[in-house]
Amino acid sequence: RGRKHVTVIRQLSLAPSELQRLASVLKNQCASGGTVTGNSIEIQGDHRARIKLLLEKRGYRVTLAGG
Repeated sequence: RGRKHVTVIRQLSLAPSELQRLASVLKNQCASGGTVTGNSIEIQGDHRARIKLLLEKRGYRVTLAGG
């Protein structure tokens, strides 16, 4: 990742198709690119606060980690 900021969403117990769908929604809401790798979603840029709100609205319990 070099020196670029990436927001990583981990520990989602979703089917691969639902993970892709959620990644698309998050990328769209953040106006950013990203990808699904394994069982994680990576969104380009530092969008922690925005993604936290979006996931909480969908009923997820969110814990922020890192600096």
